[in-house]
Amino acid sequence: MTGQLDAYAAILIGLLGAGHCIAMCGGVAAAFSMAIPQTQRRWQWLYLLSYNTGRIVSYAVAGALVGGVFAGLADISMGKQGLLWLRLLAGIMMILLGVYLARWWSGLLWLERLGGGLWRHIKPLAGRFVPFRSPLAALPFGMIWGWLPCGLVYSALTWSAVSGGATQGALVMALFGLGTLPALLALGGLAGSLRHWLNHPRFRQFSGILLILYGIFSLYEAVMLLG
Repeated sequence: MTGQLDAYAAILIGLLGAGHCIAMCGGVAAAFSMAIPQTQRRWQWLYLLSYNTGRIVSYAVAGALVGGVFAGLADISMGKQGLLWLRLLAGIMMILLGVYLARWWSGLLWLERLGGGLWRHIKPLAGRFVPFRSPLAALPFGMIWGWLPCGLVYSALTWSAVSGGATQGALVMALFGLGTLPALLALGGLAGSLRHWLNHPRFRQFSGILLILYGIFSLYEAVMLLG
């Protein structure tokens, strides 16, 4: 049951965080579009597929690292009880993310600032692959941009932390990445009207409320298991 909840949480964060993706990744979309040669624009969907595959691979790697490390720490210290306490934290993060996405509170910005130092060293690597010589070149470009500091990604990683292992953590983040695809495809120019809808304040507020409710349910489940 808990494994299913982790998967649902990851997909929900990806899908309902669409407005945040659009706000955060506008610069990425512009850089991506400019990197495609004019003569290759008719194959834009191949470049988008390659880029998003690379991005999801990076998410899965991060999920495997976080899931494996926290599962190991839990075994050393408190066993399954430790993962249940982490599940409480994941539920709280889900609630905070919902409030953040609805733009009622911006406290999660500090999480993005934490990753800024590492990102300054990683970001220049992306320049080595532009302009793209082929759709395959968009794969490493996407892998690099997958490490962009993002409160949405960090919130999803809390569910990798409680997943119970590296494989489960990778799966959670891969599902999160799939959930973000509609927003990223909209940014890529394949669905302009979808972009407007996903970034609408009412959609953001609706998404925030759903995540808050899911976070409350997750807290209730964790408390019941701890009891």
